[in-house]
Amino acid sequence: MDWYWLIISGLFGGLVGGMGMGGGTLLIPILTIFLGFQQHLSQAINLLVFIPTAIISIIIHAKNKLIDYKAFFWLVIPAVVASVGFAFLANNIDNSMLKIIFAVFLICIGIFELIIAIKQSYKKRNNFTDKIGI
Repeated sequence: MDWYWLIISGLFGGLVGGMGMGGGTLLIPILTIFLGFQQHLSQAINLLVFIPTAIISIIIHAKNKLIDYKAFFWLVIPAVVASVGFAFLANNIDNSMLKIIFAVFLICIGIFELIIAIKQSYKKRNNFTDKIGI
């Protein structure tokens, strides 16, 4: 495999991740569909890429005093435990089943985002018609 495709995939995933959509939602399909990686390896790479991003985000948010430390620890500890547990579970699931689970996850996220967009559009439209008296 040519190394430049890996660099392009990483940059594209990072670019999309920087725009607010999780980079893994594109990085994992790029690695599996276009570059031929196994689902397990793609998800592991995504998790490794996430670690420095999360650390930098925490540092920036801490400097800007945007972290509620009481809530932070109540969220981080269960999240880490769940992540480790589900990583072990994913390791024991067949590659094809893991692909199906990830596909269903992406579809659910897409539906959720679509519903939010429709609600926001409806809300904006109602606010506009209320302001102009329709």
